Amino acid sequence: LPPPATPPRRLFLARAVAAGASLAATAAVGYGTATTLRGPVVKRVTVPLAKLPRAAHGFRIAVVSDIHLGPILGRAHTRRVVDAVNSTSPDLVAIVGDLVDGSVADLGPAAEPLRELHSRHGAYFVTGNHEYYSGARQWTDHVRELGVHPLENARTALPGFDLAGVNDITGQTEQAGPDYDRTLSGRDPARAVVLMAHQPVTIHDTVRFGVDLQLSGHTHGGQMWPFTYVAAATNPTVAGLQRYGDTQLYVTRGAGAWGPPVRLGAPPDITVVELASLRA
Repeated sequence: LPPPATPPRRLFLARAVAAGASLAATAAVGYGTATTLRGPVVKRVTVPLAKLPRAAHGFRIAVVSDIHLGPILGRAHTRRVVDAVNSTSPDLVAIVGDLVDGSVADLGPAAEPLRELHSRHGAYFVTGNHEYYSGARQWTDHVRELGVHPLENARTALPGFDLAGVNDITGQTEQAGPDYDRTLSGRDPARAVVLMAHQPVTIHDTVRFGVDLQLSGHTHGGQMWPFTYVAAATNPTVAGLQRYGDTQLYVTRGAGAWGPPVRLGAPPDITVVELASLRA
């Protein structure tokens, strides 16, 4: 057997382990920061909808969430997001909340590239929880000026399906939370409906109202350890596609980051959701 480690040797080993752990942590943070600042990758997912007519088969929705414009992620970040979206040539752009972390006065210029989004049927926006921290009304008004259509507990008819959007549940503090009755009542139940709602936790209300597909963000896919556990404990779906009864839920990991601009194991993304008709 080797002789027991002497105190100086034990001290050396402890310092070596500490130094190695410090270097590993620094490297991980550096990698996670670079991942965030490079901008989102493009993911693609096909979602079959029973009520979608053959004419709408292949309709592509670019889903982007959690851009989180602020002191670190500014105009250049918006430009990267817009370029990534436009590179997919989508039929429609769905911005599902948490666009900003601040006021229009501070971040209006950072959001300016959004006016260059291109799609056949336009770009739509619903509020996330962070819009209410600085004043959601100013942002719904401002994105409208940028050519993006806010859906504030409202819907619009598109070729082959209805697109609806509800306010984030944080709006309840301002008597402006989600209103499913107002958003979905009176519609033709034979038509498919796609709902934009920032937080996945609203899926159970969505199911009750017979929605075919909900598009959400909010979770950041966990963003980084140990927040992955928090995201999993507080959301029914952290990322990806999942079915709840007759309703499907897709959750994007988001295009930005909140707090430190670091992502580990949950890279930022934009998802092209391609709708598929069962009649095609």
